[in-house]
Amino acid sequence: MRYITPLFFIILFHFYTFSQEYNNSLIDNKFVDFGIYDTDLLSAKFHLDRRKAVKTFLPENSMAIFYSGKSMVRSNDVDYEFHQDPNFYYLTGLNEPNSALVLFKNPVVLDQDTISELLLIKKRNENSEIWVGKKLGIKGSEKFLELEKSFDIDQFNWAEIDLSTIDSLFVHDNYKLGHLSIFNKDFNGTHLYEKFNINEIEIQNWMAQLREVKSEEELVLLRKAISITCDAQNELMKVLKPGMKEYQAEAVVEAVFKLKGAEYPGYPSIVGAAENSCILHYTTNRKTMKGNHLLLSDVGAEYHGYTADVTRTIPVDGKYTKEEKIIYDIVLEAQEKAIAECRPGNPFYITNTIATTVISQRLQELGIIKSPFEIRRYFMHGTSHYLGLDVHDPGTMGNFLPNTVITVEPGIYIKKGSPCDPKWWNIGIRIEDDILITNSAPENLSGCVPRTTKEIELAMKKQSELFKEF
Repeated sequence: MRYITPLFFIILFHFYTFSQEYNNSLIDNKFVDFGIYDTDLLSAKFHLDRRKAVKTFLPENSMAIFYSGKSMVRSNDVDYEFHQDPNFYYLTGLNEPNSALVLFKNPVVLDQDTISELLLIKKRNENSEIWVGKKLGIKGSEKFLELEKSFDIDQFNWAEIDLSTIDSLFVHDNYKLGHLSIFNKDFNGTHLYEKFNINEIEIQNWMAQLREVKSEEELVLLRKAISITCDAQNELMKVLKPGMKEYQAEAVVEAVFKLKGAEYPGYPSIVGAAENSCILHYTTNRKTMKGNHLLLSDVGAEYHGYTADVTRTIPVDGKYTKEEKIIYDIVLEAQEKAIAECRPGNPFYITNTIATTVISQRLQELGIIKSPFEIRRYFMHGTSHYLGLDVHDPGTMGNFLPNTVITVEPGIYIKKGSPCDPKWWNIGIRIEDDILITNSAPENLSGCVPRTTKEIELAMKKQSELFKEF
C-alpha cells in the first residue's frame, strides 16, 4: 500500500488540476450558461465597432434596420439548420432568428432611456428551450453582446419612441420590411414602412465597404476555416481511389471539417468526377469513380461564420494523363500569374483579365479554340470573388485594399461533344486558392494544399492516419 498511496495522490492531484483548469475555462466563457462553448468568437467590441461604423454612414435624422435570418421549414415539423444573416451577425454577434437591429443616427428616447441602437428579439421561453436549448433573450443580449437596449419584438410599440425627427429609413432588405409583423403595426394610422422615405441600395454599399476589409479578429477565423479546409483536401488526396463514390469523397472532406471544429460546410460541397467536373456547381455527388476519371473537389469549411473556398482537381488513380496534365498546367499558369498581381492598388478585375488571356492563348496554341472570342465556351466564370462571412462576400469591386481576402480560381471545362479533338473531352479542371491582400506580396492562405501535378501525385501516394479503412 505504501507504493499505491503516493500514486493515488499523484493521480488525484492531476485530476484536481485538470478540473480546475477546465472549470476556469468555463468561467472565462461567459456564454456557457446559454449553451455556447466556444471561447474564440468575435468579441462584443468588434460588433460594437461595426455598428458605430454603420452610424457614420447614416445621414442626419435617419435610422437603419437590419433583420436576422428566420427559421425555415424543411419538411412537416422539421426545420432546416438555422444560419444567421451575415450582415446581422456582423453587427450583433447574435445567432438567433426572428430579430431586428435598429440603429439611429441621433439618439432617441425609449422607456426613459436615451439610445442610439435597439435590438428587437424574442423573449426567452422555458418550454421552447426544453426542445432547442437556451437562448440569450432580452437580458442576455444586453449583458453578453453589450447591446445598448433590447426589447421583446412581439410586444414592441413604435409609439414608445419619438420618431418625429426621423425622415429617412435605410433597410438591407426591403422585402422583409413589408412582411415582418413588427413593421406592419400601425404607427399613427400608417405602417412604419409607409411613413418614411426608404432606401435599400445605400445600405448595401455601406456593408460592402465595411465587410470588404477584414479586421485582425476576422482574419484569425478565416485562417482557421481555410486551415481546416486544407486539411480536408490533403486527406482526400490520401484516400481517393477507383471504386469510391463521389459522396464518399464528400464524406471524407466533411468529416475532417467536423473533426477539426467547423460548424458547417460553407456551401454545398462540389465533388464531381469525369463529366461532372465540367459542371460548375455540381452537388449531386452520387457517381462511382473510375481510375481514368478526374475529381474536382470545390469545398470550404465554415468556422464561426467565416468560410473558406478551396478547389483542387486530382486524378482518381493518382496519375494524370498526358492530356490532363497539359490542361492542368495551363490553369495553374493562369492562376499563378493572376495571384502575382493581387497587390494593393491593382483593380479587382485584373485577375480575370490575366487568367482569361493566358487560357485563351494556350487553348489557341493547342487548337482547341481558333479565336479569343471562343474562350467562354471553356472558361465561363469569373476568376475572383471576395471571401468572408459569405462564400461570395460583398465588396466594392474597386482597387485591391490590404486585409482583403479574395479567391483566385481559373478553370477549363471541356465537356463531351465539344468542337475539339475528343481526347480533351470530359477534362474539367479548376484550381482555387484563398488570397490575402497585404501591404506587399499576396499571401496564399490555402497554399498548404499541393498545387502542381507532381506535388499532387506524390501526396496521393501517402497513407491517411485518419481514414485507415480506406
